[in-house]
Amino acid sequence: MKVTVSILAGIPEELHESLKGYLENHPAWDQDRVFSAALSLFLLQNGDNDRRTSRAYLDALFNYAA
Repeated sequence: MKVTVSILAGIPEELHESLKGYLENHPAWDQDRVFSAALSLFLLQNGDNDRRTSRAYLDALFNYAA
């Protein structure tokens, strides 16, 4: 069973506008999937070698959680 945790984060308005545009043109993606993919990729690129982070990235990228 996958547990999810909600977070509240402030982002620049320009980034939010870009995200809205992307989501409008890519209906298979939603905000949660984008944030999960982005955060897990950031962690992987910056030294997190945890297999769970890799799994979260792949799940988000290929929409396995859907």
